[in-house]
Amino acid sequence: MTSRERVNASFNHQQPDQMPVDFGAASTTGVHVLAVQNMRKIFGLEDRPIKIVEPYQMLGEVDEELRNLIGIDVIGVNPKNNMFGFANDNYSKEFKTFWGQTVLVPEDFNTRIDEKGDLLIYPEGDMNAPASGKMPQKSYFFDTIIRQEPVDDSNLNVEDNLEEFGAITEDALKYIVNEVNKAYETDKAILVNYGGTALGDIALVPGPFLKHPKGIRDISEWYMSTLIRRDYIAEIFDRQSNIAIENLKKLFDAVGNKISAIYMCGTDFGTQDSTFCAPDDFDSLWKPYYKRMNDWIHQNTEWKAFKHSCGAIEPLIQNLIEAGFDILNPVQINARNMIPENLKKQYGHQVTFWGGGVDTQVVLASGTPQEVMKQVLYLCEVFNKNGGFIYNTIHNTQANVPIENLEAMIKAIHKFNGK
Repeated sequence: MTSRERVNASFNHQQPDQMPVDFGAASTTGVHVLAVQNMRKIFGLEDRPIKIVEPYQMLGEVDEELRNLIGIDVIGVNPKNNMFGFANDNYSKEFKTFWGQTVLVPEDFNTRIDEKGDLLIYPEGDMNAPASGKMPQKSYFFDTIIRQEPVDDSNLNVEDNLEEFGAITEDALKYIVNEVNKAYETDKAILVNYGGTALGDIALVPGPFLKHPKGIRDISEWYMSTLIRRDYIAEIFDRQSNIAIENLKKLFDAVGNKISAIYMCGTDFGTQDSTFCAPDDFDSLWKPYYKRMNDWIHQNTEWKAFKHSCGAIEPLIQNLIEAGFDILNPVQINARNMIPENLKKQYGHQVTFWGGGVDTQVVLASGTPQEVMKQVLYLCEVFNKNGGFIYNTIHNTQANVPIENLEAMIKAIHKFNGK
């Protein structure tokens, strides 16, 4: 099978010739730039500055050379502008990180050190606007700076929380189309992050890409608003999902079924031990709008709809399936009741698990190489049976993973796939 055939077979719950693999196709299946450097060392590749493809989490480029050596089956296509609102298209700068690595960053990656020694970054690269992200000295990625104005319930305006949603521009669409066409020339499956389809994704709500965000932008205020301002949130979702469908139509008209899957939403519904909301609450507030968008996809395209949610979401998995999601990521097996065998048995015929290949919190980060290899082989055996699985770690591969554990994980993948 080609990579594209392998991934599509797995989506259709058919046993592929070997387990499909992803590293780097999405913002929640990516690899921290330091881990990318270590992966390159494992294969003896040239030590050179690596591109930051997603500055918010400091994710590094998993390039064609590394994709081929690892055996990656998916290429990700992202919008032209990143989480801080500037383009990832002119890597004209070298940047020295707090941990001592020199990386390549886009032209508008403009930063300043504050009085505490932390790194500030700016929306659209505009240093005259208030900073929208901060990287503490001992951190490996940015945190969002909340810049919410006082909330006046008597003057709430849905338009304020729709500022970032609108008809896709010709330039933005052209960029994605060009990237899809380039990726399609390979034999890889394509995962597109089109944007505009995420309902209340807490990474996006604060608007780190906006110079002066209005509306409800504080994370705590947003969560409270799903209870105390439910009509307001529902109106945002209603308007947003209608806009999104019009944009999806434009994408389909331009690229057709070259896309294998589309990243719909990264809203988290789980903590380590529980869900953020009850299934009935999910069904009343989120499900109608997810279903509206996913129904359009299923009625008009061959794309699969990708949903990310960390945490103990087992009580919501059937609801997510009913909302039209074909793919669940990151499959956090170390959260409560997220038991691999149970997940595969109960839901494996209805949904594709994209992730869940190794516990990143404990085993990959601080286990022995032997423990890493053992867990990876076990989880591949559980999840890959009868398809419905794309290998990835549980969320992004982090900076603090020992190089020996990265090597053990890759060796386990190769061993499972008979390489």
